[in-house]
Amino acid sequence: MVQFFKRIWRWFWTPSKRIALGAIVLVGFVGGIVFGGGLYTAVKATSSLEFCISCHEMEQVVYPEYQASLHYSNASGVRAVCSDCHVPHEWGPMMIRKIQASGEVWAKILGRIDTPEKFEEHRWTMANRVWDSMLANDSQQCRNCHEYEAMNFELQGRRARVKMQEGHEQGKTCIECHKGVAHKLPQDPNQPERED
Repeated sequence: MVQFFKRIWRWFWTPSKRIALGAIVLVGFVGGIVFGGGLYTAVKATSSLEFCISCHEMEQVVYPEYQASLHYSNASGVRAVCSDCHVPHEWGPMMIRKIQASGEVWAKILGRIDTPEKFEEHRWTMANRVWDSMLANDSQQCRNCHEYEAMNFELQGRRARVKMQEGHEQGKTCIECHKGVAHKLPQDPNQPERED
């Protein structure tokens, strides 16, 4: 067995093989850097507000709702963009979400949500998909910015203070109480139509 490994070692370390192996390692290293840089650039570009509102449904329907929310304009001047709430910050979950988002691009291309009317038809399903995801990860996207331990309850209104503390004691996650925080709530198709 030792002789076998010695032969393999000698075969790899002949001068011509060392050069070939070195070239392969160098090309792999440079290729990895180029691929990684390209992937990072693509992820960063597709996480921008400009990219998110580049289709007219988002610009006409979702963007005005977001602009009216505290996530867009608030006293502290901190703005959360679409990806802050809809894309996990951790690399693995982020890449899974980006792959899932490619299905949403297909829905756009195939015309399922290519008008504000069609978008509204699918809003309930799309919202529930986001809510389910946030329930499953304990509202991690919210917690990337909002820390329960850092909240100053004295600065909150009485009702908000009571509800936040109750929710925390009951082990609730953010999305259970804060659906519609940046977008209008969709109409539940199983409920009678509400008056806004």
